[in-house]
Amino acid sequence: MSTVSRAADRIESVPFLTRDDASLLLVLPGLFVFSAFMLFPVIYLLGISFTNAEPANLFAGEGVVAVLTFGDALFVGLENYADVLTDGQFWNSFGVTWLFVATSVTLKIGASLAIALVVTSDLVRGKRVLRSLIIFPMGLPPIFTITVWRGIFSSAEFGLMNQLLTAFGASSVAWLSGRWTAFVAYNVTEAWLAYPFMVIITVSALQDVPEELHEAAVVDGAGFLARFAHITLPSIKRPVLFASILTSAASFQQFLIPFVFNQGGPARANELIVVYGYREALSFQQYGRGAAISIIALVFIGAFMWLNVKKGKLADGVND
Repeated sequence: MSTVSRAADRIESVPFLTRDDASLLLVLPGLFVFSAFMLFPVIYLLGISFTNAEPANLFAGEGVVAVLTFGDALFVGLENYADVLTDGQFWNSFGVTWLFVATSVTLKIGASLAIALVVTSDLVRGKRVLRSLIIFPMGLPPIFTITVWRGIFSSAEFGLMNQLLTAFGASSVAWLSGRWTAFVAYNVTEAWLAYPFMVIITVSALQDVPEELHEAAVVDGAGFLARFAHITLPSIKRPVLFASILTSAASFQQFLIPFVFNQGGPARANELIVVYGYREALSFQQYGRGAAISIIALVFIGAFMWLNVKKGKLADGVND
């Protein structure tokens, strides 16, 4: 008999406890840990968003109880949410963030699918070595990778991208000083950070496509593009969609790339929503306003993920 079964039997022997009650008690420690590290911070953040919290009043008083009760911060209701939703900078950040999600995810899917097709092709030698090299970026700290890419997109003449442009006879570009050139740099760096994960999912999905389907299509005279459109893509659609939803959420929460590159510049034009919330909370010391921005972002990304899971039918069969 396993340890879990013996524990359940002991709990069930207690008067007034059924086996269902025993099962609930066994998961309580896990629920407590989840609440302590996940649920409580969100609830606390929600509470702060209804106050005028700032460093001077949030940490007023002594002891943990004072901090947990928001110190001397005053309840202001929905004032922070009203201020945020009527702020033009919020809507700029909101729009730029969703544009970044759309462009970066499209780039990641396209690049990852192309790489996955190469490393699963029978025409390619040394596929194991290639797959090892592909996942290598996952072992590097993101801040290190982002700093290297910042140097690559340096506006100076010695920046790698400018050196490549100069080598082909083009003039150098001030990458991080222009809004859309900086936006392109964000996208390329984000794609580099995320493509190993996307490639792993795509390669796994490609390996599960029945070879008999391709052989039958070849016999019927179908070319590569026809087989790709009618066999490969429908077969890998669900795993790739699942990976795309996860990486979309990561793109929506991207902070390091814009902050390290140019702090969301120039002139806050590329300030993604998380950078906007960070600036409001820590640079301007408006904790209540920053918390409201975070809650709004959390609601939108939660709705986005729920809608995609529902429309993509990724949860089909989980109740079976």
